[in-house]
Amino acid sequence: MNLPSAPQTVDRTVVTLGEAPLGIDDVENVALGHARIELSDTPEVAARLARGAAVLEVLLASGRRVYGVNTGFGDSCETDVPAEHRLDLPHNLIRFHGCGTGASFSPVEAAAIAVTRLASLVSGASGVRPVLIERLCQLVNHRLLPKIPCEGSVGASGDLTPLSYLAAALLGERELLLETGEVLPASLVLERLGPFRLSPKESLALMNGTSAMTGLACLAFQRARRLGRFAAALTAVASDVMRGQPGHFDDRLFSLKPHPGQRACAGWIRDDLGSPPATPSNAAARPVTPARLQDRYSLRCAPHVIGVLLDNLPHARAVIETELNSTNDNPVLDLETGEVLHGGNFYGGHICQAMDTLKTCIANLADLCDRQLALLCDSRTNGGLPDNLVLDRAPSQHGFKAMQISASALCAEALKLTMPASVFSRSTENHNQDKVSMGTIAARDCLRILDLTETVAAIHALALCQAVDLRSAMSCCPRARELHAAVRRQVAVNTTDRRMDLDIAAVLELYRERKLPLGSADFPPPRSSVRGKP
Repeated sequence: MNLPSAPQTVDRTVVTLGEAPLGIDDVENVALGHARIELSDTPEVAARLARGAAVLEVLLASGRRVYGVNTGFGDSCETDVPAEHRLDLPHNLIRFHGCGTGASFSPVEAAAIAVTRLASLVSGASGVRPVLIERLCQLVNHRLLPKIPCEGSVGASGDLTPLSYLAAALLGERELLLETGEVLPASLVLERLGPFRLSPKESLALMNGTSAMTGLACLAFQRARRLGRFAAALTAVASDVMRGQPGHFDDRLFSLKPHPGQRACAGWIRDDLGSPPATPSNAAARPVTPARLQDRYSLRCAPHVIGVLLDNLPHARAVIETELNSTNDNPVLDLETGEVLHGGNFYGGHICQAMDTLKTCIANLADLCDRQLALLCDSRTNGGLPDNLVLDRAPSQHGFKAMQISASALCAEALKLTMPASVFSRSTENHNQDKVSMGTIAARDCLRILDLTETVAAIHALALCQAVDLRSAMSCCPRARELHAAVRRQVAVNTTDRRMDLDIAAVLELYRERKLPLGSADFPPPRSSVRGKP
């Protein structure tokens, strides 16, 4: 079996480690393969990393006890490890944590986890050698990414079990997962990159941190940010095709309750609605006044619902990027004094709270889309459209009846997953890890809720495009016409009862590949420390 050739990197941007903090956007760009990652070659970065490794050597030579280097791990911290066994210790730590279960993280998620671990190690305070950082960069750039089971982390002492699979890949142990879905033995890493062995503390530095949950949080943040704009665009089209009241999005309302994200969302909806096209068909098809004085809440209050997500994003970004650029293993080294500091920086409580909050905001968008879809499929509430959006109103046809049921089921599952993970702390490891964060579970929940909510939104988009067909595209708002045109290039109008699962998948693919015209989304503005080199 042959390793795949390394991806071409000529045209990829470079994200440079060590000179400036990384941003969420950097993690996403590298994880998606849009950028490669490199350790800075500046003397300052080299000196900092050399200092960390030297401090550790001095501590060991002096006979000082350093947790996990010349002692056992966890509750075994009082067990001294003789010098002749110290080189076995880092490898044994990796091996006995190879007990992850469940489905594997995707290659993109594994890459995000690896980049996040790199951002932590480059401070020098973890005491790892530059060669380890360079080898980890090679794994990411060559897409030799570990197959990491998603279950098994309590989020303190960090993500020990998931990150053990990253550490194992460096040694050529366990498996790799390619973008194609093919699973290869990790021993092929050594064939491609050469032999590698860990020094004392390096496995602990790789594993005892919050990088699995934080890498996933970076991806979740970006998806949530885009989903807010998608929900606003769908709201505009829903308001339009159901002959809603555009005055609900008047900026004068939002100037009196000026949450920035809420106000931005209302602005997006106003832009999407635009002005009705001045055509004879439009004049005949569209009433001069809205169907109701005040729309139901899922339309009228949509900026307030979406705005909660948008207004939580700046705080979530600050939390995630602080954690991303933190030294979050144990013990850590004071590079100025040469002391070893034993503490709990591996605790993932901040990421857990950010993800628990974000997942609730996202699930509310699933509920919003589901409620709008329910209005859209009911002739009593949709402004004169037929029940279930049946195109020819034939009594034997059912249109979007089952699609609305599916959306409701997906929404219910998303809402169920909003239970805060942080309150389910468990005492583990002989009561040494007796208060843990559950941050990785929160991040996994958030990604699952995003999957579900994006699918609800895709179903809603299909229904809205059906409504545009019923109204006539020329009578609809600009966003409706653009969205309808993009979807109809892939999915035909529903003229008779047929399977629609493939339609849902097609729209999801368009959305995730950013091929749906959803308008600009500049809230909150992206922040990146990418060092651009062609």
